[in-house]
Amino acid sequence: MPDKLDKIDLKILKILQQNSKITNLELSKRIGLSPAPTLERVKKLEQATVIESYHAKVNPQSIGLNVKTFVLVSLAWQKENALNHFLEKIKEIEEITECYIITGEADFLIKIVCKDIPTYEQLLFKTLSQIDEIERLKTLMTLSTVKDSKVLPYKYE
Repeated sequence: MPDKLDKIDLKILKILQQNSKITNLELSKRIGLSPAPTLERVKKLEQATVIESYHAKVNPQSIGLNVKTFVLVSLAWQKENALNHFLEKIKEIEEITECYIITGEADFLIKIVCKDIPTYEQLLFKTLSQIDEIERLKTLMTLSTVKDSKVLPYKYE
């Protein structure tokens, strides 16, 4: 990571999070630098992995992925290598788009995106419930999305 991010770096980060397809010329105008130093700053942020990657945000419904669920997972910790086995298995399930180790009533929170309820039910009963290390699953079905921002909450100014 660069020694310290200055105000210009922070402006670059905010703008690129809002629109990663912005041209270097437009970005340079918005931050008040010429194009060459702007590009140099972006490259430094990439090399320092402050900027990890660029993505297209796809509307899931537009490609037929209409169900989003969050699942609380509790592991059977008494089983040898439970954590490693569980992590290996869930990394293979493409419908699991996010996984977090959490505190509280469960050990993990996973996000699943799939076509419909029957597809989710099949994933739950034929895939997830077959993972020996899982002791308990609790599904939280989403009804609608209220906010889905990818801009990190940071003081950019």
